[in-house]
Amino acid sequence: MSSIKKVVLAYSGGLDTSAIVPWLKENYGCEVVAFVADVGQGAEELEGVEAKAIASGASECYVVDLKDEMVSDYIYPTLKTGSIYEGTYLLGTSMARPIIAKAQVEIARKVGADALSHGCTGKGNDQVRFESCFAALAPDLKVIAPWREWDLSSRESLLDYLAERDIPCSASATKIYSRDANAWHISHEGGELEDPWCQPTEQVWTWTNSPEQAPDKSELVTLKVVEGEVVAVNGEELKPYDCLVKLNDIASPHGVGRVDIVENRLVGMKSRGCYETPGGTVIMAALQAIDELVLDKSSRKWKEVLGGEFSHLVYDGRWFTPLKDSILAGAEALSKVATGEVVLKLYKGQVTAVQKQSPNSLYSEAFATFGEDDVYDQSHAEGFIRLFSLSSRISALAKK
Repeated sequence: MSSIKKVVLAYSGGLDTSAIVPWLKENYGCEVVAFVADVGQGAEELEGVEAKAIASGASECYVVDLKDEMVSDYIYPTLKTGSIYEGTYLLGTSMARPIIAKAQVEIARKVGADALSHGCTGKGNDQVRFESCFAALAPDLKVIAPWREWDLSSRESLLDYLAERDIPCSASATKIYSRDANAWHISHEGGELEDPWCQPTEQVWTWTNSPEQAPDKSELVTLKVVEGEVVAVNGEELKPYDCLVKLNDIASPHGVGRVDIVENRLVGMKSRGCYETPGGTVIMAALQAIDELVLDKSSRKWKEVLGGEFSHLVYDGRWFTPLKDSILAGAEALSKVATGEVVLKLYKGQVTAVQKQSPNSLYSEAFATFGEDDVYDQSHAEGFIRLFSLSSRISALAKK
């Protein structure tokens, strides 16, 4: 007999987690409490989710609104580091996982559970992300990962399992894509995307227009940035989540934020994914534009190092670690001067910063001008170059 009495399951209402509820009850003889994280995936995704959980056999279902906290405490701090995984991926799924795991642990403590469960497969990154967070926050709780235990290996077998138990499920055996959505992005995997030689069809994309369908007229959007955080859109002061929602609405018709990449999963394999991050792409472009003005060469170089390290930290699920605190402290220090205003042009899938200003700008037209000036003596450059290249000169002389 299992010693597990009560499990809190990260529940989505989809096929996998609908099957996990009865499977846990049958194989562990335990009570199952469903936990649903509202991270901005949309009202349609959440509609009727509590009733679905109960119909699947859960004793109760908690739907927790995490949208504001996710953007303010996870996405905005990550943006201050400039993190982009492998040069392209804006970490949409990765940034959501630690706050979901944290809230799941909080529900487990609230209901007196002795185990946690998730529907992540044994091939993916999410199992590592969730369980690394669980280890940091609740090492005393057992973790049950059904995909690593059960013998249900296909959508058809899961559907049959539910049908045998008269558990309703709206999923079908013909699902093409695996998708994950939140306020920051939507990811798409599976179907034709499993072949990198196949160009994505338009049915892959669900949020943004294609560049061909985008308006023929560009649109300008103005962002106000204070210490590395976007605080206003087109002159309207908004909290972080609302800034993101507004920018999603503005950018998605213009086809901004589509990427199609083959990435290195933490577990060792490569996977192909298509991502839509409309508002986030605009925010990142604005913050990069401010950095261009306010950070000196050495500081920008250091921020590139911090951003690269942090992108792997977030992707690998190491949020609740001392390393996260250390890197964020460095990014916060650099962001103290990242204040200003940026005007961005959205057009046919592209976002371009066309105007930028900052009270902390290091740019000086007096020094940078190609015209006549009286502040820069060009003859001084000769001595600088001789010292800068001195090691190369000595090396060359030594070879003679």
